[in-house]
Parts: sequence; structure tokens; C-alpha cells
Amino acid sequence: MNHYDVVVVGGGHNALVAATYLARAGKSVLVLERLDRTGGAAVSEATFPGVDARLSRYSYLVSLLPDQIVSDLGLSIRLASRPVASYTPVERDGRHTGLLVERDPGAATAESFRSLTGSDAEYAAWQSFYGELADLAKVLGPTMLEPLRSAADVRSLVGARAFERFCERPLGEVVESTFADDTVRGVVVTDGLIGTFTHPHDPSLLQNRCFLYHLVGNGTGEWRVPVGGMGAVTAALGEAAAAAGVTVLTRAEVTSVAVDGTNGEVTYVADDASHTVSCSYVLAGVAPAVLDRLLGRTPAVVPEGAQVKLNMVVTRLPRLRSGADPRQAFAGTFHVAEDYSELETAYAEASTGALPTRMPGELYCHSLTDPSILGPSLVAEGWQTLTMFVLHTPARLFASSPEAARDEAARRAVAALDAYLEEPLASCLAVDRDGRPCLEVKSPLDIEAAVGMPGGHIFHGDLQWPWAPSSDEAGQWGVETPIRNLLLCASGARRGGGVSGIPGHNAAHAVLALD
Repeated sequence: MNHYDVVVVGGGHNALVAATYLARAGKSVLVLERLDRTGGAAVSEATFPGVDARLSRYSYLVSLLPDQIVSDLGLSIRLASRPVASYTPVERDGRHTGLLVERDPGAATAESFRSLTGSDAEYAAWQSFYGELADLAKVLGPTMLEPLRSAADVRSLVGARAFERFCERPLGEVVESTFADDTVRGVVVTDGLIGTFTHPHDPSLLQNRCFLYHLVGNGTGEWRVPVGGMGAVTAALGEAAAAAGVTVLTRAEVTSVAVDGTNGEVTYVADDASHTVSCSYVLAGVAPAVLDRLLGRTPAVVPEGAQVKLNMVVTRLPRLRSGADPRQAFAGTFHVAEDYSELETAYAEASTGALPTRMPGELYCHSLTDPSILGPSLVAEGWQTLTMFVLHTPARLFASSPEAARDEAARRAVAALDAYLEEPLASCLAVDRDGRPCLEVKSPLDIEAAVGMPGGHIFHGDLQWPWAPSSDEAGQWGVETPIRNLLLCASGARRGGGVSGIPGHNAAHAVLALD
């Protein structure tokens, strides 16, 4: 039986980060991935036959990946800033306008707030609110790559006021007491809802945890576009792993894991044959629910994703009823039906088992920032990619009629966008070589089937506070399990979620600390 110091189950981006750190520390490492390629959800693919466009199909932007990991592993990754943070089209009293937020807010942002709200008060509140969050991110972001601090330590680090506002009071209370405008409130609160089925006043504060992760990445909270697509991130990690001597097997599906605190055995199927390897440590680069099954036990929690993803290629960006330049409006995050009241209505409808009548979501046009994901001829012709992330669509809504529900979700999402357009989106969609519109729809069930995320949950489960929940766990890495030589190294770890590499870094350092 072959023996490795470490076997990593799953070959997502976090698994590659962990494997590379450990191999560079002198460990023998085997990574086992059931698919025919590594990267998990961090991949780019030519989605539409005959169309020279590589879309980031499941994960879109990068915020949480620390510069330290990129530097430590010598990754050839470039993350490009978007010129616009967000644009939100608005219709009020029959008048179409919009709220523009520049990446570095200036005169255009101030005027946009003034035009929408009728005064400078809302923009002043915005500046103060996000100034406070910037200070919090600056000190909290770096702690993601350290052993866990206690809640008291974090409170002292970020300041009592910020900790109370963002970590102890429901996000809805803070947003409602800070902002008066329905659209502004919605733009703020969406960061607490992305990928999470909850509401602003949830007493569990799940929305606050989601919000925090969306605002503190890399100490800045800025969401950037990976040049070359998300697959470029995985490619760089694969190169680093290979250079470090990591052994990676694809088309190798793990069927069971056995650990006793000192030794481990991992059984997998490859080439229609079963194989077993022994090891000192097992790192789980899969969701906790998947790990439970591999250990032969019933999952403690089965997560439920709550998003629909639309991937598109268009021959031109659609014109807007507000008159805004589409190249500016779509350059950042384009909010659709995400006023605060609209988000509340959509959540209430989904909670009763119905698809939201008016689908809230947001679009990203990565090709405006990174045209390299398009073939040269498409760039010359002005083609673009669009991806849409639709909120409040939990997996349960697709269980009884997966295809019909998915088609209806897509129809409603497009209709919500069309309400702000001078021309229907359908008139702008490219067609593939078979004459089909370049529009792909992925429900939570589709995401589960494609990349193995239980319930299609993009975070593998509820996000957790990025500090120790008890004094006993302070000083740990947030990746430990009750079994000493079994560690988490994917999004289900504390300080997991998103494309970050943080759980991989922390799992590797936990192993090295145990040795």
C-alpha cells in the first residue's frame, strides 16, 4: 500500500493551496479529485459551442484571496480592479434613473446620490458607513491567516462600536438606522444575502456573517476580476503544486475515509479499480456533509444553496432606459430588483415555497475589465460576457420539477432585467453554432451535480464568524475536527467561503503545527 504524509480529498483551489504549502515544507502529498480537472468551482469554460468565450461559470470575482498566499506560493495571478463598484437602475414615478458608485467614489458618485435622493445626506451616511467598514477590514482581514483569536480580542482589535454594529446587531437594524432610501438600503444589504438564504433581521446574524466576508477580503474588501478568468487562478495553483512535487490524480473518486487520530486510509476508484492509500493526515477538500458520508456517518447538516446563475454571451451590451452608458453601468456590479423592499418581498415569497415574482440579482460583465476571455474577433466586434447571480432561490424550489422551475426562474430573472432596458436582453444574446441563444442557467441542483457542492451551497454551509467561538478554540486554525489527523481545508472550515485559499493555508499550517 502506498503511503503519503498527507492525502487531500478533493482538488478544489483550497486543496491545491494546502497541498502546495505542505509539499514545500517537505511533506509527500497526494490530491484525489473525482472530476477530470482540478479547481472545483474556480474554473473557466468555453460554455457555448462555436463561441470563443471562456466564462467563469460558477464563481465570478475574487476578494478574499490574500496577497500573502499569492506571494508565498509565487502564483502568476493578476487581479484587475473594476472602474465601477456598482450601478443600480431605478424607476420612480415613471422616471428611469440610476445610482452609480465609483470604485473610488468621487464627484460622479456624489451627484448620483444627490439626484436619486434629493440631498447630500444619504451620501454622507454612505461615506461614514463604508469608512468604518474600511477601518474594520484593514485590521480584521490579516487575521484570516493567523490562529484564531478570541471574540474579545477581535472586539478590542476592531473597536467596540464597529463590533457592536456589524457583529452583534442584526444588519437590518443598522442599515435602517443609517440610510433612508429604499434603493440605497438594498445595495448595502445585498452583501449580506449573496449565496445565503436569509433576511436582514435574522436573529442568528447569518446575514451579518455573510456581509462581513464580503467586505473584509484582503484587508480592503475590493472585488476584482481574475485576468484570464477564474480558471487562470486554478491554473496558477496547479503549476505551483506541480513545481512543489504534489501528486495530483484526477478521475479518482474517493469512496471512504478512515482515520484514528494517528493513521489514515483513503480508498478511491480510478480506472474502474479500487485503490487504498495510507497516510498520516487526511485533509478534506470537500464539504463537511460529503466528509460525513465518506466517514460512513449521516451528515449532521445538509446545506441548501439559494442562488440561480445565468451565464451569457451578448453581441452588444443592451441600452438602458435611464440613458446611462452601458459600458459604465455594466462595468461593476449591476443590481436588478434589489431595493430593500424588493429583497424583503422576494424572501417572503421564497419562504412560502414559491419562486420570487420579481427576481432580485446582480450582473457582472467581466469582459469589460478583462477582454482576454474573448477571442480577438469577438473583441473586435464588441461582444461581451454577462453573468447574473440571482438571490432568494433556495434548492427546495427546484426539487419537484427541476427543469421547469429552472426555466421559469430564468424567465423571471430576464424579465426583471428587461424592465430597465430599452431593448430586450434576448435581442442582444449571441447564438452558438447550433443556433441556440448563448444563455446557460444553473440552479442549486445543477451546481451540486456539476461540482459536488451539497444542495448547491456555494459556501458548503453557513458562514461562521472568523474568530474562535470559545476560549478552547482560541489559538487553533479553524480547520480542526474531533479527530486529530483529520482536518478541513475547504469552504466549510471556519474562515471558509468564496475563492480565497484561506482554509487551504490554515489547514497546512495546522498540520505543520501538529508535527
